[in-house]
Amino acid sequence: MNKINFSNSILFLLCCILCSACSNKNIATKSDDANSIASQSNNANAIAASNKKYKLVWADEFTTKGAPDSTKWSYDIGTGDWGWGNNEKEYYTNRSQNVSIAKGFLKINAIKENYNGSAYTSTRMLTRDKFHFTYGKVEVRAKLPAGVGTWPAIWMLGSNIKTAGWPNCGEIDIMEHKGCEPNKIYSTLHYPKRFGDKADGDSIMIKNVNTAFHKYSTEWTATSIKFYVDDVQVKSYINDSASPFHKDFHIILNVAMGGNFAGPLDPSITKATMEVDYVRVYQ
Repeated sequence: MNKINFSNSILFLLCCILCSACSNKNIATKSDDANSIASQSNNANAIAASNKKYKLVWADEFTTKGAPDSTKWSYDIGTGDWGWGNNEKEYYTNRSQNVSIAKGFLKINAIKENYNGSAYTSTRMLTRDKFHFTYGKVEVRAKLPAGVGTWPAIWMLGSNIKTAGWPNCGEIDIMEHKGCEPNKIYSTLHYPKRFGDKADGDSIMIKNVNTAFHKYSTEWTATSIKFYVDDVQVKSYINDSASPFHKDFHIILNVAMGGNFAGPLDPSITKATMEVDYVRVYQ
């Protein structure tokens, strides 16, 4: 009988130890879940805090139907030199067929057509001579075109380009997308010693760039330039005193067709559209 009681006691102790271990495991799991939730909350708070430190200084919400606001936007017209330096195939216009606003969205349409010796038309609109700034946060919410050879871009150039030339003026590419690499977003800087094929950039894979709107942004300060897609950081650059990124820049929106970056065009593409919900600048 004593032997049986002793065995029962051992069994009872083992059960208690196992129960305690399970309980601790459950507590740890709940703690991990709580940490995960807290981490997500901290990220959201960090984004909110980042936005709070800025004040909106310029924006286009594209609420007026028709042509873009002429007090905010101008246009590059034609083919530029050597296809804007990139062997692009489009002729840029400011025609309503290529650029218009409807239902609260800007639409830039690249169209396959014979026009002034080019096989495609499109639009390259910019704030040059209308609005430029030094340092700040830029946000653009956009849906990108599909098709091999399409090359939509949201970017900025140094406003002294006419005197300094490129790449000495500096270039900040907030978003570029190659139609031959669906859902891969590039964010890139061009400056002396790092330009063209040797530019300073990075990329991120996201989903549904052609069917959903995404937010493309950059935070530019005297010490750094950071790029984001939907508030996820893509790249960070140390903005040292020798860089060209300490003076006024202007914003550019365009859809190129083909060229050195985008590669060969799918000849079946007859139209490719980038839709923009808004462009906002904060300082």
